[in-house]
Amino acid sequence: MTTTDVSGLTDAAAAATRAARDHLLGLQSPEGWWRGELETNVTMDAEDLLLRQFLGIRSDADTADAARWIRSQQRDDGTWANFHGGPPELSTTVEAYIALRLAGDPVDADHMRRAASHVREAGGIEATRVFTRVWLALFGQWSWDDLPVMPPELVYLPKRFPLNVYDWGCWARQTIVPLTILGSLRPVRSLPFDLPELRTGVRPEKDEKGWGRFFEGLDRVLHVYQRRPVRLLRAAAIRRAADWIIARQEADGCWGGIQPPWVYSLMALHELGYGLDHPVVRRGLDGLERFTIRDEKGRRMEACQSPVWDTVLAMTALADAGVPADDPALRTAAAWVVDEEVRGPGDWQVKRPGLAPGGWAFEFDNDVYPDTDDTAEVILALRRVEFPEAKAPIERAVRWLEGMVSRDGGYAAFDADNTRELCDKLPFCDFGAVIDPPSADVTAHVVEALCGEGLAESTVVKRAVVWLLKAQEADGSWFGRWGANYVYGVGSVVPALVAAGVGPGKPPIRRAVAWLERHQNDDGGWGEDLRSYDDPAWIGRGESTASQTAWALMALLAAGERSPVVDAGVRWLIDHQRPDGTWDEDQFTGTGFPGDFYINYHLYRLVFPISALGRYLEGAV
Repeated sequence: MTTTDVSGLTDAAAAATRAARDHLLGLQSPEGWWRGELETNVTMDAEDLLLRQFLGIRSDADTADAARWIRSQQRDDGTWANFHGGPPELSTTVEAYIALRLAGDPVDADHMRRAASHVREAGGIEATRVFTRVWLALFGQWSWDDLPVMPPELVYLPKRFPLNVYDWGCWARQTIVPLTILGSLRPVRSLPFDLPELRTGVRPEKDEKGWGRFFEGLDRVLHVYQRRPVRLLRAAAIRRAADWIIARQEADGCWGGIQPPWVYSLMALHELGYGLDHPVVRRGLDGLERFTIRDEKGRRMEACQSPVWDTVLAMTALADAGVPADDPALRTAAAWVVDEEVRGPGDWQVKRPGLAPGGWAFEFDNDVYPDTDDTAEVILALRRVEFPEAKAPIERAVRWLEGMVSRDGGYAAFDADNTRELCDKLPFCDFGAVIDPPSADVTAHVVEALCGEGLAESTVVKRAVVWLLKAQEADGSWFGRWGANYVYGVGSVVPALVAAGVGPGKPPIRRAVAWLERHQNDDGGWGEDLRSYDDPAWIGRGESTASQTAWALMALLAAGERSPVVDAGVRWLIDHQRPDGTWDEDQFTGTGFPGDFYINYHLYRLVFPISALGRYLEGAV
């Protein structure tokens, strides 16, 4: 590339950065925060309708609007997927189908016949995941006797005992506890229809090998106990579980700021006699409105909301784009973020009882579950702003992060040492991650944040760096736990290692750079299909996206790369920018549960390209 070509690319990158920066500034709320839509799959919408059916509050208007959205997400083959362009997903298709039946769609309608045909071909409702069959049992379409048993007495297991409540990841324990109540009481509500068209009459074979055999045997014992529990113990356990649930309701009525435990908690409490007018239930139902989006596409539910995460990524992006540290937009954002600091107790203290609070959560209202990932990104963002009031919160957050390290030197998102893999073996746990072990992306973000606070030589950072070096794959990449997938892992880890003093010329960095170079698409961008979590053939492969291209560029730039590979990536971002300054991105590049649940963060397509372009321009000066 000639000097003129380089100059032209730089000018075009500067223009693209300005346009994107201005668009992002225009999205800031008056209170200072940013929040993009958090898009998932239609199970959120189907289960919301089923919740309302269970509670007797489902309205025709809400049902019609939700059905319109669900229909719009059905593919030509009649199925629904868990992410854009993904393969058909049986349980998602079954739940969507039931929701449309609630909306009055006739069984013989073409779109319903195509959906039912696929369900039968894929094994019928008999082959759905346990959580879908729980919903079916709640409405008399599956026998509670044919579901794995999770007794409420679980809440009495000591914290050191295997399979105690705190062995589960925070999202899983919040879901499991109310489900133990529902599984004990076994309520059944009515539907205005049955589902014979979704049945095959064939039950999948059970896993009778190894741990599968052991837990199938244990489940048979628990079924016997379920029929004849110790009555006083069962009653006390249910009361204890209900108290546990109520104690964790947030100020806005949610549980953990996420939809699944919210839904199950409301049903469990209602079944225990908490009426719709009870303050706990009323707050819960009212709070769901904040998670509801209504527009020309219909009515849809967000599984979660990410204002803290979105805001600090936006702050970093604006700083990367050259917005001054004393700019009012950044100072207003910093003030809002500082006010969101979590200063109270939480479940994380079970493993770290002597650690003082400090840190941030993902959501507007989630004071029980701050997480290390958000906290690290908050620190990185606040240090880019002139805002003296942030000094003390940052110091508290640094101490909290230092104390949240796991025994192996890595970092998980919500808990330390939440690694009991036995939880994954239970027959009940056939969907999603149920534990929270350290991951490369979270560990990297913490390392980068602590290094920015002058702690590169600290023991905790050195151990975390060793953890990251050991976690590098043989091909030079890192697994991405919370983003898709190896591109996210590399994009997170390389800047952190460089910040920690690992030279760009060192073998781990060179292997990572080579991996990115090998996986660049012919169009100059990067993309990785979410099927890479299940099929190694998809690792590093997929249609180019703005967020993933930005992650790759941020890693390459941190490694000191100024090459045709980088220029091609920058050119891809420039060429694919929309006239309004942002980018299109239908693909889901966020990860909830690898292999099962994915997220399209609508702000990712904007904040990460701004950071990548801004860092490119900084290096071009």
